[in-house]
Amino acid sequence: MENREFDVIVWGATGFTGQLVVEYMASKYGADSDLKWAVAGRNAKKLANVVSKRAGGFAADIPQLIANSDDPDSIRALVARTKVICAVVGPYALYGEAVVAACAEQGTHYCDLTGEVQWMRKMIDSYQSQAEASGATIVHTCGFDSIPSDMGVFYLQKKMQEAHGCHASTVKFRVGDTSGGVSGGTVASMMNMMEEGKVDPSILDLIADPYALNPQNMPRGEDGPDQSAAIYDADFKQWTAPFVMAAINTRVVRRSNALMDYKYGSEFRYSESMLMGNGPGGYMKASLVAGMSGLLMLLTAFKPTRSLLAPLMPSPGEGPSEEAIEKGYFKIEFFGEASDDAAKKLSVTVTGDRDPGYGATSKMLAESAVCLAKDSLDVAGGIWTPSTAMGEQLLDRLENNAGMSFTVSD
Repeated sequence: MENREFDVIVWGATGFTGQLVVEYMASKYGADSDLKWAVAGRNAKKLANVVSKRAGGFAADIPQLIANSDDPDSIRALVARTKVICAVVGPYALYGEAVVAACAEQGTHYCDLTGEVQWMRKMIDSYQSQAEASGATIVHTCGFDSIPSDMGVFYLQKKMQEAHGCHASTVKFRVGDTSGGVSGGTVASMMNMMEEGKVDPSILDLIADPYALNPQNMPRGEDGPDQSAAIYDADFKQWTAPFVMAAINTRVVRRSNALMDYKYGSEFRYSESMLMGNGPGGYMKASLVAGMSGLLMLLTAFKPTRSLLAPLMPSPGEGPSEEAIEKGYFKIEFFGEASDDAAKKLSVTVTGDRDPGYGATSKMLAESAVCLAKDSLDVAGGIWTPSTAMGEQLLDRLENNAGMSFTVSD
């Protein structure tokens, strides 16, 4: 791909998160750096408005390209011009496949923000072999789902190896102090997933499978269903509640372990939940969150109630104010332990300095795209996870550029 015109094309730049990616790329890399990048969308007027608004003094120097996901020829022509497609469209199950197919065909690297497990499974089954043959490195879930999870486990296991000479056979991810809004794109993806499940019930079975993203015909582990009730965690000494993104993140982390030939162990176990505090108050909060989570899933399972919920949820393209994005943050605590020796354990804290669903996510995605384009990665073509595709190089970029920190806790 040495002769490609661009290093990165931001595809879907006119959406809410796409605009934040453009803003970050302009502020970090400008238009006169070693990184050659462009923006792309299907509406020239909207694209021009986004660049004018988000790229500041660099607007006149950023190429604006037009393509349409309903026109495969235009997508193939777009993909052929760049080393990496940074896709910010959604729901991906509705608008994403044409770009993945073109990248797999032409050996163009790709990253996105999807958290749609059923669509990722379809992409793996449909394009893994073609991506391997062409050399395309395709990486889903390069935002809040699932970089903190996947890269957090990657970091913990690295430090566990350094401290104890082994990997943790059990890792817990616990959401601590966090401030951020609900993504309209995430809501749309969830609603679309339920619509697909109504037509094809096997999709709901797939989503419920803890190992839904593991390579076919490879060993599974011992993890069961995601947490659905209030549970006391003795390691954190707090009550915990279900975490809505666990159904995505846990599948990604387990796929990483499988892709690394079970480096974390064939019996590796991983879970995610939210810390709610201790004592009766913590139990009450955890029970309330668990009950609300269950009610939300129940309401989204049926079309009439989905229709009633839709007006109450943010729409795709909608997001919080700039002030809310700037003031947002997240803090996640990890705990890892070796099964053969309880003394071999480690705690890690992962933080981000912006709203997780928007400000932090846009930086994670942008740095993933630049990492695929510019860094020397020891990975072949195929469909990978963030940690298995980019590992140490992405970790460095997240810490140095994207406002994230990975630290061993006391």
